[in-house]
Amino acid sequence: MKNVVSISLGASAGDYDYTTRFMGQSFRVRRFGVDHDLRKALDLLARWQGECDAIGLGLVADHLLVGTRRWEDPTTAELEAAVCEVPVTTGARLRGFLDEWAIRHIQAHEQRCFTNARVIFLSGLANYAIAQAVSEYTHNLGFADPLLQLGLPAILGSVAQLEAYAALTAPVQRPLQAVWGKAPLALRDAWTRLILGKAAREASVLVGPHDDLAALGREALDRKIVLTSAVTDEEVERLGDQGVDVVIDRTPKLLGRVVGLNVIEAMIIAALGRQHRDDVLHDEYLDIFGEMKLAPRILFPSGKPRRVNRFAFVIHPLSREYLKASKPVELASRIAPSVVLPVVEKLIAYSPPFVYSRVTGIRSPTGTEAEGWLITVGGTPKELLAHSPEFTYRRLLAAAKIAEGLGAQIMGLGAFTKVVGDAGVTVAKRAGIPITTGNSYSASAALWAAADAVKRLGLLSRSEDGKVAGKAMVVGATGAIGAACARLLAMSFDDVFLVSPEIGKLLTLRETILADTPDAVLHLSSKADENLRDMDLVVTATSGAGKKILDIMKVKPGCVITDVARPLDLPPSEVAKRPDVLVIESGEIQLPGGARMRDIGLPDGVVYACLAETIVLALEGRFESYTVGRNIEWEKVKEIYKLGLKHGMRLAAISGVNGPFTDEDIGRVRALALAARTRWPGGAPSRAAVREPARPAAERPEQHAGA
Repeated sequence: MKNVVSISLGASAGDYDYTTRFMGQSFRVRRFGVDHDLRKALDLLARWQGECDAIGLGLVADHLLVGTRRWEDPTTAELEAAVCEVPVTTGARLRGFLDEWAIRHIQAHEQRCFTNARVIFLSGLANYAIAQAVSEYTHNLGFADPLLQLGLPAILGSVAQLEAYAALTAPVQRPLQAVWGKAPLALRDAWTRLILGKAAREASVLVGPHDDLAALGREALDRKIVLTSAVTDEEVERLGDQGVDVVIDRTPKLLGRVVGLNVIEAMIIAALGRQHRDDVLHDEYLDIFGEMKLAPRILFPSGKPRRVNRFAFVIHPLSREYLKASKPVELASRIAPSVVLPVVEKLIAYSPPFVYSRVTGIRSPTGTEAEGWLITVGGTPKELLAHSPEFTYRRLLAAAKIAEGLGAQIMGLGAFTKVVGDAGVTVAKRAGIPITTGNSYSASAALWAAADAVKRLGLLSRSEDGKVAGKAMVVGATGAIGAACARLLAMSFDDVFLVSPEIGKLLTLRETILADTPDAVLHLSSKADENLRDMDLVVTATSGAGKKILDIMKVKPGCVITDVARPLDLPPSEVAKRPDVLVIESGEIQLPGGARMRDIGLPDGVVYACLAETIVLALEGRFESYTVGRNIEWEKVKEIYKLGLKHGMRLAAISGVNGPFTDEDIGRVRALALAARTRWPGGAPSRAAVREPARPAAERPEQHAGA
């Protein structure tokens, strides 16, 4: 039987003595804690080195290897020098392998939890290998070494700063630590909490010994991922009581109980019969890792997987009227609206982006949660289109920088920010985090809403081949959303009319649709009004910026119009002319859970489809530039719809310009449409036929351009 002894500077309360099998051999493993008594540790080393096969040193500082420089810890060196008869190890060599591998394993298998995460290390010097690995996935790093070692009120912000700190302070580290160590414990604790508390609260991942992390308190630990080592079940429960979501133990649990890496490495050395820790070859470690299927432990204190992914989304004012949300502007505009609003509109276009709202409370049925930030850029559509694309790119990149600093893992573009220039391509290339326009889900949701509206009106039947026996039109069919809508409608309607002034793109779109749906009946036109009177469903997906796209007075009674455009192609004044027509503003999405955010012009928990796409991608852990450019990938339209269902997204109540439609509202539209059809000659209905019964208009907040 092999004998391994661990001498730990830690508490003697954690001592153990047990037998086990490891690498095909029997072992007796004993631990002796000395309660930080160095003299006692040296005495135990002198006693046991003649009675065992290898010794592990626990709770000692590793010799520092930072960058290309190495510094020896005097205490560790003294303990190592006291052992001359058997191999001795701190576990540092094994730790170096496992630490880096643990980060890569977790990143690959746990929804890329380090992607742009805000990570705070209690000691970057003691976890340098981890810091290097994590820095490949995020730049949001903080190292509390100056604070905890020397009492300096500073958190280092990068691996480069950590290396510079190590080089500068290594020669004087021990005397400086001694000075700080003489300060009263209560003073040191209060000072540490003051400086470290804010950084810890804003972080999503905390790295350090579990005892030290637990001492930070619930406010710092709530909803965090904790990365630690050799944590027991009792300690996991304690962290859970303080609100920790996930505990990652980078030390594998090999022996039926938690032991330090110094014990595991000592057992490996003893099992192989080596005289020194450096005699174990890299390939032998690889064989051992493969045979034992080592892996870090991922523990959920609540008993259920819990992860929180992060997103950001860009909004902007849709019109001058939205600027009145600011009380000073609203008051000034009463006095001189023709002067104040145009000036404010121009000035605000140059304002830097800022966080408009925090978004919380989104929870998927899978258990994954999402939180994020709505970031405002100041330009109205008029101002965005009046400047060069680079003007808007710079503001979106500034917003992306804010989002990256907040820890967002993906950012979505709303309304005209996704239209300007190359529709997100340049921003995606230059931003530090992935970008999506949301157009894939906007296309899917538009037809989702249209299908629901057609079904609820009940004016159309299905033909023998399963298609809707009616005619559908897409205005702006060559645009990103319009093209996707056209492909969907070609599968489900008898006749589809594609309208766009871009003739070449229109011909190409027809070829693409017929390749997927050979039996589709397609009609091409450059103008909407020519066939408008025969349509049962119209989707408007233009970027006309206020231009009149179609004449609503030529629309058949009972027609469903889905207005995907932002600003709307059909303003409220036009919609009011035809109460026998159901005009819906695309498909807004009800978020799962109890989402909380500031007002964006929609009911509580309801968001625009492009914002919903950003949230779906966050919940799924798909941190990638999903939808950019002017061509939407057909497969992504279908995929994002399925992912939305997976994560509990559902179509919100169909909304018009005055708010959500009730069943009574839709019943009224149906009754008016049936009555008007009896007198419908194929042209404009009479005014008498379309007059709507008196109904109080619901006041609706001015929209943000989040669609």
